[in-house]
Amino acid sequence: MRLPLAFRALATGVLLLPQARADWQFKSRPDLAPPKLNITIPATSDVETGYLFIAPFSGYPEGTHHGPAQAAPYIFTDTGDLVWSGFTYFSIWATNFQAARYKGKDILFSFEGSHNAAYGHGHGHTTFLDQNYETIKELRAGNHRLTDKHEFIIINEETALIQIYHPVPYDLSPYGGSPEQQWIVDARFQEIDIETGNVLFEWSSLEHVSPHEAYLPLNPGQAGSGYNSSDAWDYFHINSVDKDQDGNYLISARDVNAVYKINGKTRKITWQLSGKSSNFTMGDQVEFAFQHHARFISRSADGTKEIISLYDNSAHGTESGHGHEVHFYKFSRGKIIEVDTESWTAKLVQAFHPPDNLLSKSQGSTQVLPNGNVLVNWGSEGAITEFKSDGTPIFHFYMDSGFLGKAVENYRGFRYNWTGIPNEEPAIVAFQDKHTDTTSIYVSWNGDTETKTWRFYEVNKNGHRLFLGQAKRQSFETELQLPRTGVRTVQAEAVDAQGELLRVTSLVKPEVLVEKFKIKEAGRKKPSQKGNGIVPWLFFQGQKFLGRYDL
Repeated sequence: MRLPLAFRALATGVLLLPQARADWQFKSRPDLAPPKLNITIPATSDVETGYLFIAPFSGYPEGTHHGPAQAAPYIFTDTGDLVWSGFTYFSIWATNFQAARYKGKDILFSFEGSHNAAYGHGHGHTTFLDQNYETIKELRAGNHRLTDKHEFIIINEETALIQIYHPVPYDLSPYGGSPEQQWIVDARFQEIDIETGNVLFEWSSLEHVSPHEAYLPLNPGQAGSGYNSSDAWDYFHINSVDKDQDGNYLISARDVNAVYKINGKTRKITWQLSGKSSNFTMGDQVEFAFQHHARFISRSADGTKEIISLYDNSAHGTESGHGHEVHFYKFSRGKIIEVDTESWTAKLVQAFHPPDNLLSKSQGSTQVLPNGNVLVNWGSEGAITEFKSDGTPIFHFYMDSGFLGKAVENYRGFRYNWTGIPNEEPAIVAFQDKHTDTTSIYVSWNGDTETKTWRFYEVNKNGHRLFLGQAKRQSFETELQLPRTGVRTVQAEAVDAQGELLRVTSLVKPEVLVEKFKIKEAGRKKPSQKGNGIVPWLFFQGQKFLGRYDL
């Protein structure tokens, strides 16, 4: 009889630990356990400037060793260094984390609310933070609707586009429904005035698109079975909305495999790309399935040619594994597509193929960056790649895993320039190690992007300060090591690139260093045979008993 995997590892002298342990990364902030980035293609000099904005979460239940220990919005550098942990800044479950401009100022925003992994929906609101990471606004849908997690985008620093999951009673008998199946999702989106919350525009899928267009049938119920409002058949499933300069909208409807352009005045569909009723002759590899994140990119002077971007999942599934998966292609791709409303043809401008042939069953995004690069987030696969415009990958990483994004998911991923000036105080701690006769001082400032140097001081009981040294800030946490113990009280100053003082830490007394426990080896011992002839394996690390397994 074979031993379970963990015990087989112990028996051979190797203890299996989680692939990426996120705890105790920072001495000054032991409360933070951000995900780690497993970078498989280091960023080249061709990557766009800016930080990485992600909000990873686990596809496994909380409390397991899979996925990030603290699911939350995060800002990272290209080297995998943490800039800001948004853990506890947004409550419950947060996603679609981005930077934007509102009323002339830089802000952050994220959806926060409940998460229904079975059907890929969330219900909540969008919260704005300023550059000090303080909450300045919460925005909800109007007309007695509930904001869904999928879309929030700010238009012209004044209005916002949001998507709504709106269940309504409906006759589903033409689509195979029984008398008990009477609920369908009327997928909607709104444009809202951010300042007042007034609804400026609202569009309904049921008013314009028949449920016959659905690729996921009512039965067996991958998109809901229609027995109640929480189980409503999501035949359309809007997951992105954009707006052009003429006031027209672009929506991605995942469950009909189509992107639509909507007239902003008449609300009528101008054209449909892909799906059962496409208006275009589709060129080679243009067709897509269960796509996400469609965006207007550009158009010709006469308006007959438009360039859009999208994320082509080519697969369907949910975070919880609800329903069976559907695959249309062997891997997912980011795509740039040109549509021509004069010849009514659509052609592929560029496709962005994933390292390791990733196929994401849900989520995903494609961001065209200012320098022409393209950042593709692989959704349920927990990975991000930056490409040159010709499709060459120049940066790739997985989130909190040592292998192909195991159990880590990320709805959308972005790159933005950002300046953060936290209101909270920097964190500082000092440890004395009597074995090496050294004192180490650690300091960090969650969300700070401006500190270039940390200056360290010893402060006596009269308040006089003795300069101990300085250290260049190279990552989230900065360390200064002193070749002595006996330091009484320490303090640090944050200094920017111009030498200006930004903030002074509190005073702290050095603590005795406690080493992090590490298991270096493990073995097994076999006791005498029991009367029933069964011999159990007992596992020890040194003299410490680790467990037993009865054969």
